This record gives sequence, C-alpha cells and structure tokens, in this order.
Amino acid sequence: MNYRTDLALESLAQTHATSGITEHKRGRHFRITEIHIADDESGKPLGKGKGRYITLEGQSLSRFSDDYENMAVELAEELSPLLPREGCVLVAGLGNQDITPDALGPRTMAGVLATRHLKRELAQEDEEFLKNLRPVSAIAGGVLGQTGIESAELLQAVCDKIKPCAVIAVDALACSSLERLGTTVQISDTGIAPGSGVANHRLALTSESFGIPVIGLGVPTVIGMRTIAEDLTGFRAKQSRPDMMVTPRDVDRLISQAAHLLACGINLALHPQMDYADVCAFMA
Repeated sequence: MNYRTDLALESLAQTHATSGITEHKRGRHFRITEIHIADDESGKPLGKGKGRYITLEGQSLSRFSDDYENMAVELAEELSPLLPREGCVLVAGLGNQDITPDALGPRTMAGVLATRHLKRELAQEDEEFLKNLRPVSAIAGGVLGQTGIESAELLQAVCDKIKPCAVIAVDALACSSLERLGTTVQISDTGIAPGSGVANHRLALTSESFGIPVIGLGVPTVIGMRTIAEDLTGFRAKQSRPDMMVTPRDVDRLISQAAHLLACGINLALHPQMDYADVCAFMA
C-alpha cells in the first residue's frame, strides 16, 4: 500500500529497504530513531535523499506534559549537532497561517527569538547578555497561493541578502500512522519539500540548492483518509474514490502546543547559554 507520508521512519517500514541504511534508537523523554541513508541511491526506495532523519516519538503534543521541559531540552540536543557552531541562522516558517493544520511553521516563528539586530540596536546599551546572543533571523512568508512566490525562491532571496550559515525550515507534515499523528517530531539534515506529503509539490529547500545546511523540522498534523481506511480494514481502497486529508479534532491546541515546543527547542539549540526558564521568559 502506497501511503502518503513525510516521515522517513514510516517510509522505511513500508519498503523494508536495508541496503545503505542504518537505524539507531535512543532517547530518554522521547523514543528517538535516527535513520542514516548513506547515498541517494540507497534512499530511492524510501523516496528520500542521502542524510540523517531523526524521529522523536512521544505522547500527544496537544496535551501539556509534566515532562515538557525535558522534551524541549532533548529536542534541542538532537537539533544542535546538525547546525554550524557559529554564524547567523535563518529560521523559516513554511505553511499557511490561515489554515490551522498548515499553520505550524508560522506559529513556531512567533516564538523564535530574532536576535540578528540586537548587537546594532543595543550598541549604546549595557546589555552584554543580549548582545552576545547568536544572530538569528525568523521569517514566515506565506505560501505560493497567497504570494505568487515559491517559498524556496523567497528564502533564497533572503539568504542572498543576509548570508546565514544555515536555514531551519519548519513545516507541518503528513504521516501514515494514526499513532504518530500529532505525537511525533522529525528532524532531518536533508532540507524539506513543502507539501510533498499531501501531493502538493513545491520547490524543495535543500543544502544543494542553497549552498548551506538546510535543516527540516516538523510535526505530522494530517493523515490521508484512504490511509486510515486501508489501515483499519486491511483492504486497498478504490483509487477512483477521492482522498481527503484528516486532522485531529483538537488541531487548534495541537498547533499551539507543538509550535511552542518547536520554538523552545530551536531557541535552546541556538542559544546554549540560555536555559529553559530564560527561553520561556523571552517568549512570554
């Protein structure tokens, strides 16, 4: 069964490919699976390129957890090694702010600490802590249907201007398992292809096209109705039947909570001199 999914973990389970692919499990507060694809040829059965795909599985992100701080810290620990140690980072929120299941990227940007301007703005102030924060820029530019501009085109223009050392692209994902819907975070160093999980293909954001590391970060917020039917019944749905994308009934809370968690993890990864309490104080 050819399920739509953005998750490398699910693609691997569907194809059972092994050549050139290694899998490593770890984690304390998440169940973490890291898949490493040695080359593009090995990744073809999965529809994935060469690189690392890190999946963090936990409980529903729409519910506040007593373990929330530890989850944010562990997310930061997984994200941090994929980023250059110094230099400006551009964090990009992909998706449509006006469509709730697709609003994860823009909502995450609302919590990301934009600091690139601080050194100049605070030049005359005695705010050494703020001036010494890593330069970070954040952008949520909308989608092609709203702007007439591909996200990759917009971000490439911004990168040409501000010269970041890396891009973190945050987007809502699709999954093929109800258990992973709204419970999973995927990080990859291969970039991101906006809308690929819902067959809405746009220009991909990759390290090859940008010339700098592009880190993809997302949470699955939708699943195909045909996927659900086939999973529950074991029978292949008629291809003539239209498919629909299904989202959890508490999607508003899911997007709010997941966006806050991702923003916390990004901030902690980019500003290691800050702890969870510091980050939350600046995000409030």
